[in-house]
Amino acid sequence: STLAAALVRLVEPAAGSIRLDGTDIRLLDRRRLREQVGLVLQEPYLFSRTMRENVELGTGELADEELARAARLSGFAQVAASFESGWSTAVGEEGVTLSGGQRQRLALARALAKRPRVLVLDDTLSALDTETDAAVRRELRSESAAAARAAGGGAPTTIIVAHRITTLMGADRIVVLEEGRV
Repeated sequence: STLAAALVRLVEPAAGSIRLDGTDIRLLDRRRLREQVGLVLQEPYLFSRTMRENVELGTGELADEELARAARLSGFAQVAASFESGWSTAVGEEGVTLSGGQRQRLALARALAKRPRVLVLDDTLSALDTETDAAVRRELRSESAAAARAAGGGAPTTIIVAHRITTLMGADRIVVLEEGRV
């Protein structure tokens, strides 16, 4: 979690550096860095607005197709459809009308909507059952594979911080940090 926070400069590393395309992130403007990195925390903050407005934070108004894409990838499409008012449903302060897993998926949709270069999931799928967790990871992998096949790529580098081993299955690389060391 500390590394995830350091990736968006919520905390500064005491030693060493974190590089994005070879550039020390401390040399990058924080706002520009945060535009490129999507961070989704285990306990995401949602605003007392509609589901749609929560996804659009940081991106501005989204076309319906972009909203649908982010909802599909995050596994939130079915959740939004289950509410009578759909995307116009107010979620209450901190998302009190949603379960923990629904809040996590809505926050994930918000991060995906901005199409970040780097996606950091800090125990983001922890409130999901293993089947939903696997379905979300499958959608993300599918999108990544499709982007890799398309000209110019476009899939974000995804960093997953997790305690549940099934969440890490399928990762290209698993890194274990212990006392600040790999």
